Order: sequence, then C-alpha cells, then structure tokens
Amino acid sequence: MPSPSAGGRGAVPALFSEPGQGRDGWDEGQALPEGRGAPDEGQALPERRGTPDERGTPDEGQGLSERRSVPDEERLARAALTRLVEPGDETVGRWLRRMGPVALWRALTGKGKPPPGATGERLAGCALRAPDVDPVTDLALIARCGGRFICPGDLDWPGQLDDLGDARPVGLWVRGAADLRMWALRSVAVVGARACSDYGAHVATSLGAGLAERGWVVVSGAAHGVDGAAHRGALAAGGATIAVLASGVDVPYPRAHAELIARMAEQGLVLAELPPGAHPTRPRFVLRNRVIAALTRGTVVVEAQYRSGSLVTARRAQQLGRSTMGVPGPVTSGLSAGVHELLRGEAVLVTDAAEVAELVGGIGDLAPERRGPLVERDLLDPVTARVLEALSARGGNHLRDVARESGTGCDEALGRLHELLALGFVERHGDRWELVPPVRRSDGARRGDPPNRGNRVKGLRR
Repeated sequence: MPSPSAGGRGAVPALFSEPGQGRDGWDEGQALPEGRGAPDEGQALPERRGTPDERGTPDEGQGLSERRSVPDEERLARAALTRLVEPGDETVGRWLRRMGPVALWRALTGKGKPPPGATGERLAGCALRAPDVDPVTDLALIARCGGRFICPGDLDWPGQLDDLGDARPVGLWVRGAADLRMWALRSVAVVGARACSDYGAHVATSLGAGLAERGWVVVSGAAHGVDGAAHRGALAAGGATIAVLASGVDVPYPRAHAELIARMAEQGLVLAELPPGAHPTRPRFVLRNRVIAALTRGTVVVEAQYRSGSLVTARRAQQLGRSTMGVPGPVTSGLSAGVHELLRGEAVLVTDAAEVAELVGGIGDLAPERRGPLVERDLLDPVTARVLEALSARGGNHLRDVARESGTGCDEALGRLHELLALGFVERHGDRWELVPPVRRSDGARRGDPPNRGNRVKGLRR
C-alpha cells in the first residue's frame, strides 16, 4: 500500500495496465463510439489503494447505485478526469469523444500515446496534477456525503447536456436523492445579479415560489442575490430546486449559503463538475453557467448589468435553442441595463411565473389574460355611450342639446336617456337631464373605486 503524502493522499497507482498487456493500442485515426474507450480500455481495472477489506463494496467505496449502467473502469476514468482537466475544455471533449475516458486518462498521464495535437505544456500540466488524482477516494467521499458521480450513459444522466457537444461535462458529482434526468425535463433557470436590489430579490423569490407551485424545478447557482432568492422561494413553496456549483459539492460557496446549500441537498439536488474538495475560481463560474443553460428548458434573467455572468447563461441558452426571458426593471437602474439589452434581442419579456410557464411549458400552460379593470361604461352599446358622453357634468342638459352633441335624433336620444336613467347613470329634473354624481370618499368608498350607482351592471348584463 503506497505511503500517504503529507496532505493525506497517497501516490495514486496506475489506473490502468501498462501498454502492451492485452490488445493493440488505440489507432488515433479510428473514431470510437461516444462514451466508450479505446481498445486497451478493456484491460485490467485500476489498482486500488488498500486491502480488499479496506476497499469495501462498490456501494460503500464508490458511491454507485442501481441507477448506474456505465462500467466501473469508465466511471473511475471519468472521475479521475474531472480532477485532471478543467470543466468545459472542448479540446479535451474532442479527445474524449474519439478515445474514450480510459484511453484518454492513460494518454494524458504518460501511460499511452499522447492525444493528437496535445502540446508539451498541456501534458506537463497534467503530469503535475496526476499525483493528486485518486478517483476511488473521491467516489468514497461523495458517497459519505450522500451523493454519487453520474456519467453519460447512466440512467439518470440528463440527455439535454449532450447539446453542449464537446463542451459537455465529463461527469457530474451530485448530492441529493432525486433523479436528475427526470427533474431536468421540467426545469427553469432563474439567474441574475449578486448585488441585486430589493426589487430584484422580491421578483426572484416570487418567480421561484410561483414556478415551484406549478410543478417546475428551479435551477440556479446558489450565489448571493437573485440566485439565493430563487432557491429560497422554491423551498418555501415546498418545491424542487437544483443548485449548480462552481466548486465541489462538499464545498459550499458562498460560505454564507452553507445552510441553504445543505437544505437543497436534502430537499433538492446540488451538483458540480468539479470533484469533492475543489474550490471555485472566476473561470469556473463562467463555465458553470453553460451547464445551467443546457440543463433547463429556459433561462430567466432578473437584474443584470452589462458584464453580468447571468447574461452569459442567457446567451448560451439562446445558442442552445432554449427559451430566454428577462424581467424588466427601471430604465434608470444599471442593474437592469443588461436585461434590457437582452430584451432588445431575442429574449422575451416576462413579469411572473405564469408567463414563464406559458413560454417553456406545453399545451395548456397559459398565463391568465391581462386586462385593466372593467368600467361600467364599457358595457354600454356605442350609441348609448355616446349619449352619456354628451351630457355635461356642470348642470342640466336639454334633450335637444343632448341630441345635437351625440349626433342622434331627439327621439333616439330620449330613448337612450331613459335607458341610462333605469341603469342609474342619469337623473331627470323636469325637462333637464343630469349625471348622477359619484360617491364621495367620505361615504366609505376607497380611492379608485367606481361610483356606487345601484344595480346598473346587473341590469346591463340582463
């Protein structure tokens, strides 16, 4: 058993057998099926640290579950690659597609022919990281956190991530018991400014709660501001939410959201491309956003400046053919400037969860029709309304004056005035007609209430 290093990690044995022990090496001109390795990946499984008793069963030491369908050697290689290379590297993605994870691991660590086009600098960087790579330990760590590592080909791998092409994650480290694939099928991303205003926090919370109440999974990045508000809104409504981190799933970031992230791991899902113990960096935040965009049916941006990372998520969602939405704010607010610029393009303006669900949902997910308040005059036919408008509010009106102003004959005007009298709009005083005055606020009516004029609406509807 190798002696442990100062940091508590031992020198990792070769994951796969040395070249020449089995089939011929990989032919770099031969394309391989996606998600499978080169011919020499069929050789012996990686040597594992410790005795068989110390290693334990696969469920204990590797965090595997009945939802897995990827061979152990491929899972170990993918887990190792998440620590060896950075997320979203399309060059690595091309190599992975052609060579498979096992052969790529061997190639990047000097145990096989280097990948085509690999520079000496890249190989030297991988050589520096390789001694710290121990996928068996990482899988054991994620299992102790109540999580698992899922790969393309697993039953709970969300297929929409494949839309990222060569930028697709090598694998995902996940905390939480829910099926990621099923949850992602009906999910919406809510993202926005970290230093959001009270308005932005209120809107994000309302969106999170409203979407959760409609059965949608709310996805965000667990950051301060809009992200955290959206997660809290979904949790408060008893709904489902997913946090996509730019660190390991056991490293809560920001630290102030440690309790929130722990709650999401219990009630929802927390996932990351980086292995346990990994810390966030600025580029990793940007690369994390592509996963949020691809995982969901659409992205809503609530408050964002021109250089906001949430705009990166929205634009990536547009590139992937996902729905992109924005919530408008004051035109004088710099926090909404990026959203407004987005709305000038292909993004759709939304104001609440019902409008979001209508855009990303299926048939029947319709937002309620938006109309102003119904005024009683709206129920009058055009001629009667014209006669009513002809009456002066200053005092009595003679029939002839009403007929002239409304453009009707005296007989027609008289008939319409009697209709308005029956409905409570006008009063008659001798040969003059007057408008019924509105109810004063001192009589108990609230500002903006329509005048109290008896049963006029009921009469009109008859």
